[in-house]
Amino acid sequence: MKICGKDFSMDIVNRIQTVVETTPDISRHGLSMKVCEWLNWTGRNGKPKTMSCRVALNRLHRSGRIRLPVAVSKDSFFKPLKTQDISVEVAQVECLFAELGGIEIVTVGSGNRELSALWNTMMEHYHYLGSGPLCGAQIRYLIKSPAYGWLGGLAFSAAAWRLEARDRWIGWNETARRDNLFQVVNNSRFLIVPGVRVPHLASHVLSLCIKRLSRDWHERYGYRPVLLETFVEQARFRGTCYRAANWRHVGETKGRGRQDSDQACQVPVKDVYLYPLRSDFKVVLYKQTATVEKPLLAKAPPVDWAEEEFGNIGLGDKRLSRRLVTIARDFYARPQASIPQACQTRAKTKAAYRLFDHPETHMDILLSQHYTATVNRCKAESIVLAVQDTATLNYSAHPATGDLGLIGSRKEGAIGLLMHDTMAFNTDGVPLGLLDVQSWARDPEEFGKKKKRHKLPIEEKESFKWLKSFNKAAEAQRVCPDTAFVSVGDREADIYELFMLATAEPAGAKLLVRAEQNRLLTDEQGHLWEHMGSINAAGIQEIHIPRQGKRNARIAQLEVRFSETTLEPPKSKQELGPLRIWAVQALEVNTPENVEALEWMLLTTWPVTDFDQAVEKLGWYAKRWGIEVFHRTLKSGCKIEERQLGQADRIEACLAVDLVVAWRIYYLTKLGRDTPDVPCTVYFEDSEWKALVAYIKQDPIPPEKPPTLREATRMVASPGGFLGRKSDGDPGTKSLWLGLQRVDDLAGMWRVLMAYAQSNRAKQTYG
Repeated sequence: MKICGKDFSMDIVNRIQTVVETTPDISRHGLSMKVCEWLNWTGRNGKPKTMSCRVALNRLHRSGRIRLPVAVSKDSFFKPLKTQDISVEVAQVECLFAELGGIEIVTVGSGNRELSALWNTMMEHYHYLGSGPLCGAQIRYLIKSPAYGWLGGLAFSAAAWRLEARDRWIGWNETARRDNLFQVVNNSRFLIVPGVRVPHLASHVLSLCIKRLSRDWHERYGYRPVLLETFVEQARFRGTCYRAANWRHVGETKGRGRQDSDQACQVPVKDVYLYPLRSDFKVVLYKQTATVEKPLLAKAPPVDWAEEEFGNIGLGDKRLSRRLVTIARDFYARPQASIPQACQTRAKTKAAYRLFDHPETHMDILLSQHYTATVNRCKAESIVLAVQDTATLNYSAHPATGDLGLIGSRKEGAIGLLMHDTMAFNTDGVPLGLLDVQSWARDPEEFGKKKKRHKLPIEEKESFKWLKSFNKAAEAQRVCPDTAFVSVGDREADIYELFMLATAEPAGAKLLVRAEQNRLLTDEQGHLWEHMGSINAAGIQEIHIPRQGKRNARIAQLEVRFSETTLEPPKSKQELGPLRIWAVQALEVNTPENVEALEWMLLTTWPVTDFDQAVEKLGWYAKRWGIEVFHRTLKSGCKIEERQLGQADRIEACLAVDLVVAWRIYYLTKLGRDTPDVPCTVYFEDSEWKALVAYIKQDPIPPEKPPTLREATRMVASPGGFLGRKSDGDPGTKSLWLGLQRVDDLAGMWRVLMAYAQSNRAKQTYG
C-alpha cells in the first residue's frame, strides 16, 4: 500500500510491529527514525522525514494494521509559554523611518533556546495566532533595532496543501502542484510589536527577509524556494505592507483552514498574497516529473471506452472511480441532457453532484487517464498535430455561480470561464484526444490594466497558456520518440517566448503558428511580410473553398513562398536574442471581384526546403479547424454552458467528463469518414449495433456480419435528422450527438428483450 508517497509492503508493516513488540520503551519518534532508515526516506537536505513518517505510522495504526506505542501527551507540545517564564523587553518607539537607524534580521536557530523562547513569547503575547504550531519546513526570524531593542518577528513555513487562488494564478494542474509545492513557502507569522509605530518599517522588513530567505532556506533544507505566499485576515488587516513590498494579491481563501476536512468553513476569510523569488517562477513551478507508463499486462482490458478513459484514476475511493465511469457512460448516452436527465434516477443524480463537489475531483485529476490514453493513441502515428485554442464558457445565465470572471471586453459584460485546450490530431484530421486543458476565471481587479500587463514577464500573463500547452506536447514527444509532435496555434500564438521555448530543444516538439506581427528580420532582410513578398513563388496550389452564405464555392489559386529567416527579438526583450525559423506564405491570386484574397503567413520550427514541404505545412495548419468543431460539439452537443453547479470548481469537474464525451462524438464522426470500411464493432458494442440495425431495418434478426463503421454512423445519424441523400455527404457531429441519445435507449431495450427471449427458451421442456 502507498501512504504519504511511500510503499509500505507487508514485510515492512510486520517489521514495524515486531520492533514495537520487542522494544516496548521505544518512542514514536524513535520508531519513525528506524522506518525512515529502512525506506531510505529522506528530504532534499538528506535528513530523515520523520514527521511524514509519523503521519504514515498513525494511518497504519488507525487502520488496525499495527499497534503503536502510547503517544506522549499532546499537552507537552506547543504549550504556550507562561509570561513569567521569560522576561522580554520589546521596543517602544514612535518616529520616522529615517530616524530609526539600522535594522537587523536575526535567524532563530533550532539550537538557540534563548532566541527560540524569545520568539515564542513575543508571538504568544502580541500575535493573534500565537506561536504555533508551524507546519513542515520552517525558518523563524527576529527583528532587532540596535538602538531600541526587539521590534518583532517573522516565520516562514510549509505552503498550504491546496489553495485555489494560488493554484489558479500559477496555472497548476494536480500533477504540477504535487511535484512542485515544496518550492512554495508560506510567510506564516509577521509581527511588529504594538509599541513600535514607524511608517514603512513593515514593508522594509519584508524586503530584508526576502533578500536572505532563499540563501537561508538552501543552507537549512538544501534547495531554494521559488515563490512566497501569505494570508491576510480581511477583518483585521488591509495588507498594506505586503502591497508596499510588491506582493501580489491574487484572491482570497474559502475560510476552511488547514484542518477543515469536513468543509465547515469556520475560519475567517483571508486575502492571498504571493511574491515570486525569480522571474521564471511559473516555468519552474510547472515542471512535472516525467512519468513512465507502467505495463498493463497484469490488468484486465477495459470493458469499454469509459473504462479506458476514466477507469483507473486514483481518487482514493474505488466507489468514486466506479461512479465516474458510470457518469461518463450516462453523459455519452444523452449528451444534450441535463445532469438529472442523463443520470435518470434520483440516486445516480445525487451521486453525480457529490462527485463533482468532492475535494479530490479536480479537472486535472479526472482528465489524467484520458491524457495517458491520448498519448498511447499518438504512439501509432508518425506525425501528431497538437492543436491549441482558447474558448469562452458563458455562464451569464447563471450569475449566482461562484468564482466566475469576465470573459468579454466590457466590465459589465458576460461572465464565465476561459478554457485553453490542446487536442491531438493525426494528419488525416482524426482527433486522438486531449493533451492539456487549462481553465480559469479572470480577476475583475485586473480589468482595464492592459498597459500594466504588457510590461509583465510572460510567466505572469494570460498568454503563458500557450507555453504551458507546448510543454505538454513536449512531454508527449519524450514519451513517444517515434512520433513527431507539432504544436499548432493561430495568430494569438505569435509569441516570441513561445518560439524561444520551441527552439530550446532541437529534438523536441516542433511549432507551427500563423503570424500576427510583421517582425523584424536580421541580415538586412527588412520585415517579415516585405521579405516574403520579395521572394519568387515556389509554385501554385489550388484549394477548394466551400460555399459560405451567399458566396458560391470556388477553386482558389494560392502562390506559395517559403524562406528560412532569423527573427530579431522585440525591442523590449533584446536579452532573448535572435532565433532561426522558417516562414511559409500562401497568397491567393486571380481573386474574383469583391472577394477578399486569402492569405496565410505561417512560422514554423520544422525545416521547409521545397514546395511540397511548404504545402504540407499549409495542410497541417488547415487541420486547426478541427478544434473549432470540437468546441462547437462541446457547447452545442454537450450543453456545457447550461450546467448549473453553483461553483466554478464543480463546473470544471463536470467539464472534464463533457470534454471526453465531446471528443468521443467527434472521434466517431471522423472515423466513419476516414475508415468507413472497418467493422462497426471497433466502436459499437454488440447490443448497440444490433439494436440499431433492428430499429432502422425493422427486422429483429441481426445480420451475421456487422455493418461497416460508415453504415453504422449513418444509421446513428438517422434519428438525429440525417436523411442520407446523395447530396448530403457524411453525417456531421450535430446529427450524431442527437442520434446517440436514441442509440442508448434502443440498446437498453434490446438487452431486456434478449434476456426475456433467452429465459423463455430455457423454460421450454419436453414431455
